[in-house]
Amino acid sequence: METRTKDEGPVRVLDVASADYRRAFELFLAGTDEKPVTHARLGEIASALPRRRVLLDLGAGDGRTTAYLSRSFERTIAVEPSAAMREKLGAACPDALVLPEPLDRARPPEPADLVHLSHVLYYVPAPDWLGTVTRALDWTAPGGTLLVVLQNPESPCMRMAAHFTGVRYDLGPLADRLRERHPEHGYALETLDLHYRAPGLAEAVAVAEFMVNVADLATLEPRPSRAALTAYVQEHFALPGGGYAIGHTQDMLIIRRADGS
Repeated sequence: METRTKDEGPVRVLDVASADYRRAFELFLAGTDEKPVTHARLGEIASALPRRRVLLDLGAGDGRTTAYLSRSFERTIAVEPSAAMREKLGAACPDALVLPEPLDRARPPEPADLVHLSHVLYYVPAPDWLGTVTRALDWTAPGGTLLVVLQNPESPCMRMAAHFTGVRYDLGPLADRLRERHPEHGYALETLDLHYRAPGLAEAVAVAEFMVNVADLATLEPRPSRAALTAYVQEHFALPGGGYAIGHTQDMLIIRRADGS
């Protein structure tokens, strides 16, 4: 029987509960400056809030960022529909109230002074973005802040995803529609410059595969090949002195809800 090499066949669909997903995610976290950079900015935003009673983290994942933010708040509510992620979330944030429903069915028991919606809209159909963010804004207390985070559409990471899948996510048009519908609130769109670095090609390709999974790969026919992904990583991300670097700039939409509204 012929044995297929690791660079043959299509790019894998990485299910969040799978060992392959967890390995790629841990490789990404080990090589990126995302957490220190984003946590520093999140800390600044939290410190500037007029009140810090309740944190609401929508799509909290494994709870690392939830745990960091929760230190600034009296109470924490987290929404996470994945059972695999909830297990880690519970360990990271044992005092948090965890809601297992998807966002469209979640019912947080009280409004929050900070609502964090980070890297969730990839999994929401584009026509539903406005409704999803409006619902999150409804859960934001007067005078509180809603944060919506996604990859910048022009980042190297997202240019790679668009090259192989055609997907493109952009918070700019959403921000414009929200301003039109809710001009009473304050809006700002910030960019955080982030980078992932890997010492070798195999690790870089594993993380690139993880990044390309922002698209719903299961619906693509045919899926892009791992050989093509490997060639792309070599061409675009190799460093002159050795190793690989993938920029994954993020956009942060900051919505400050009007006090008393």
